[in-house]
Amino acid sequence: MTSDMIAAEAPGTWLLGDLTVNRIGFGAMRLTGSAAFHDGTPRDRGQAISVLRRAVELGVNHIDTAAFYFSRLRSANELINAALTPYPDDLVIATKVGPTRDASGEWTTPARPDQLRGQVEENLRQLGRDHLDVVNLRIMGQDSIGEHFGALAELRGAGLIRHLGISGARPSHLAEARTIAPVVCVQNRYGIDARGDEQMLHECAARGVAFVPFFSIAGEGRESGAVRTEREQILTLARAHGVSPSQIRLAWTLQQGRHVLAIPGTGNPDHLIDNLAAGALLLAEEELRLLDAIGRTAR
Repeated sequence: MTSDMIAAEAPGTWLLGDLTVNRIGFGAMRLTGSAAFHDGTPRDRGQAISVLRRAVELGVNHIDTAAFYFSRLRSANELINAALTPYPDDLVIATKVGPTRDASGEWTTPARPDQLRGQVEENLRQLGRDHLDVVNLRIMGQDSIGEHFGALAELRGAGLIRHLGISGARPSHLAEARTIAPVVCVQNRYGIDARGDEQMLHECAARGVAFVPFFSIAGEGRESGAVRTEREQILTLARAHGVSPSQIRLAWTLQQGRHVLAIPGTGNPDHLIDNLAAGALLLAEEELRLLDAIGRTAR
């Protein structure tokens, strides 16, 4: 496989505010371990750094991370800092605030609006930056996000944040946030067999807002990793194209709209190449319909 077939530029670009990103990026969560957060064996530090550097070499310029992505021995932000500073001028790092974990990794009460500045400053410290490109408010069950999003809008006005997004959001959250400050992206769970956010997908398209799915490869496996038993329709298409099931899942995701950005994550260099190659895979209409049928039966 040639380098032009695995370059992150293959599926095109999108604007996050005034920042141009390639539509296939990189999620940093799995760098901290083989599974989500503290549940799993941490990746080899040298390998994780190598994967980050290779991703950027192959055109990845959109990395998703968070200060709460850490395990016993690894912090995603620290790995990004170590691997990529001095940061390339075109690199966009998106982070999240809202959830909180104590030093042992246990989830605690989500941040109050007045605590969000501390979370922003912690991301700045860990990443070694004087501003954050994109900060997503991870919504933790609130019906109204006005106070939290307003607090982030103030930090944007102060120059600590360049652009804002929301995560785990409903259309009502997007509408409320947009009355407070511009929203450049919505980051929600979405995939072939996790289709509960069709309305948000279309709401974002109508408003020129990036839709950034997470767990688009993991499917029903979610935080624990990729699906344990892959669906037969996906295996059939993977065999027909001579690619992995993960590439089929990512290709389907990218073909849901030009505003859709993929952020697959891995600490494995071979999986990185495989994920990026999905950007050059174009599924035919009948293949998309076959995969769409999975979503209808999975609801």
